[in-house]
Amino acid sequence: MDLTKLETYKENNRLEAKAAQGGLPKSVWETISAFGNTEGGIIVLGAKERKDGTLEVVGLGDADKMLDDFWNAAHSTDKLSCCVMSGRDANIESVDGKELIVIDVPRADRHLRPIYVNGNPVTGTYRRDHKGDYRCATNEIQAMYRDASDESVDTRIHENLTVDDLSAETIGSYRRSYELHHNAHAWADLPDDEFLCRIGAARVGSDGKVHPTSAGLLMFGEEWRIMAEFPHYFLDYRQELGTDERWQGRITSQDDSWSGNVFDFYRRVFNNMKQAINVPFKLDENSQRVDETEAHDALREAIANCLTNADYNERRGVVFLWKEDGLHFSNPGGFRVDLEDAYIGGNSDPRNETMMKMFTLINIGERAGGGIPDMVKKWTAAGYGRPVLSEQVNPERSSIILPLEKESGSNTSPFIPSRLEGINEGMMLGDNERVVLEAIASDPSITTSDIQAETNLSESTIYRTVRGLREKGVLRRVGSKKSGKWEITSKWEG
Repeated sequence: MDLTKLETYKENNRLEAKAAQGGLPKSVWETISAFGNTEGGIIVLGAKERKDGTLEVVGLGDADKMLDDFWNAAHSTDKLSCCVMSGRDANIESVDGKELIVIDVPRADRHLRPIYVNGNPVTGTYRRDHKGDYRCATNEIQAMYRDASDESVDTRIHENLTVDDLSAETIGSYRRSYELHHNAHAWADLPDDEFLCRIGAARVGSDGKVHPTSAGLLMFGEEWRIMAEFPHYFLDYRQELGTDERWQGRITSQDDSWSGNVFDFYRRVFNNMKQAINVPFKLDENSQRVDETEAHDALREAIANCLTNADYNERRGVVFLWKEDGLHFSNPGGFRVDLEDAYIGGNSDPRNETMMKMFTLINIGERAGGGIPDMVKKWTAAGYGRPVLSEQVNPERSSIILPLEKESGSNTSPFIPSRLEGINEGMMLGDNERVVLEAIASDPSITTSDIQAETNLSESTIYRTVRGLREKGVLRRVGSKKSGKWEITSKWEG
């Protein structure tokens, strides 16, 4: 955030202003809970909202005392279940001679959620949407507690079911795919119950017998059996390419003409959606037509990501759409890592880890955290626009869009070629730090908004990253805020 332009900003899902003329506002804790449980954000104390929605700087009478009061309360579990801010996340700033307190609230790690106030998660858990802070419903709080566990949610064993209750046809299809990718592997000759145990689809229960896990039931079960364990389970694919009809094709898990399980849905949807991909004429070394491109791999990754990231305990189900502008994928449950980190990769955290393993065993998806970056790289390499990841709350859903429009020559890659010549290669830089430094190295006069446009990082992340780089001595400002330039200290040793 450029504080010199504060009066041009408006409150949104990542920015909250409070006049705080009567002392530290009680509502600041609700906003911290909301930001921590959503995507993070910035709170400005000492500014108020005008009638037109823009902000007006009013200043604080005693910013030092208010900041002390803030930290004293922030570290009290009676006020805040967990202090997600560090010392550098709340500072006194001066704008036009008036003092403000700027609090940068990060997105809380899933293990710490829900972040709640006043010692009561039921009445004190908040989230942020475009309308402001709202109190979470019970199902949202329960979903956060499920996500906080280190155990993958799809490992639960269903002792009321046996392997015979699963679809033998679907298991056979999966095993044929497995054998194609694992020639002469010892698992290929195992009976079904042992094979399913090896891949995590089944486990031995307390009775000594083999029973399906949630992963096995979802991947290989019949829809009616899945619904008995997951009442809100629903898979929906629609092809919507015109305005004359509601859709030109549809596949749902509630159609009794097929199994309705996740693996069969994946195969049916991929075979439909791949028709949206242009395949240039190309022959392989044996003069055979090449029918797939890197875009097909990106499509597989997008489908598998949504199916393994879905919270099957939540309503509204998995929805895939083939529309004129692109391929849309949406599932209940948010991303378990920050969206910016998802684009960068290296931190795989699927909600249904066993299901992801099962897809990976047949060369679909990526468990090492490189799936999303690889998907972006391959989709844009095929000439399409950059894939878009997004989240929404109330209800919580995560989405991926693969644009079908061809990219018109501009570089849409989220990664910037290295331009840090002269910088010590041994310095320890985080991913966001390197991205920001590379943007600054390309243009020392670059603004925060320009960095945001070039890197796709949020304003709060850029502000926090720049501040950290300055504190490390890697970056310094030469000249004024308006007309000065950034300078990278190339002699800094990491």
